Amino acid sequence: MDALPIADAHQHFWNLETGECPRWLKGEPMHAFRYGSIDKLRRSYLPADYRRDAARHNVVKTVYVEAEWPQADPLAEIRWLAGLREREGLPTVAVGQAWFERPDIGEVLAGHALYGFVRGVRQKPVAAARPGDCTPGAPGSMGHESFRRGYALLARYGFSYDLQTPWWHLPEAVDLARSFPDTLLILNHTGLPADRSSEALTAWRQALQGLARQPNTRLKLSGIGSREQTWGYASNERVVLDAISIFGVHRCLFASNFPVDGICAGFDTIYSGFKRMVRNFTPTEQRALFHDNAVAVYRL
Repeated sequence: MDALPIADAHQHFWNLETGECPRWLKGEPMHAFRYGSIDKLRRSYLPADYRRDAARHNVVKTVYVEAEWPQADPLAEIRWLAGLREREGLPTVAVGQAWFERPDIGEVLAGHALYGFVRGVRQKPVAAARPGDCTPGAPGSMGHESFRRGYALLARYGFSYDLQTPWWHLPEAVDLARSFPDTLLILNHTGLPADRSSEALTAWRQALQGLARQPNTRLKLSGIGSREQTWGYASNERVVLDAISIFGVHRCLFASNFPVDGICAGFDTIYSGFKRMVRNFTPTEQRALFHDNAVAVYRL
């Protein structure tokens, strides 16, 4: 086992046998997924599975991120997770589900705050399928009044916000971060650079640069698989090194996104690839990317 300590900044669990799982694994309609088929995910995934997948690496802490359980009860996932965590010792902390437009958003956040291991929340804002189709301020978007009204409550509880959105919506994220400087915004999955054409990557880099100018933002290096393809080291190395150069070593966090990224490659392939990408960084920088930054961001 490699001795480098890892704080995995983004992972999931679910139990299909008991029905304690995301709505999209219960047969509910799902938007087109960036990796293609989700058939590989239609199985329970619990701490024993994660430990087996991660066995060749020194994972010492993990951050569970909400996995889109049914919205009717945003606290159900955390209640289930509390029991799992007590029995299994994983995850270390969690990011819960919240919907800022709901009239009971204050009660939901207060409910999350009752669980001492909850560090923040995630809501995926409404997103356009292509860059040219963005409608700033649309209902459900980061620019809409009701979204921002609920978002404003995060600071009351010291919660961070995990944002998953395509890079073409990052101008709205810039304004959100600027408007609420006391709330840490953590961009998930490297800004979703699915299109690896030269033009798209140039636009992705420009979007990241805009967000990186806001000091209360961080970036997760994860979720960079390709549709119906295996995890490609060469193309992913370019994305990772560009992202680190934009945000800086001390504002980036490596994460597995397991089991979801397991569609593209095994845990060992992904983490061995990450380590190879930053092999020329100093030991202190490597530890920051794999462990220390996540510990600081999520107060592990």
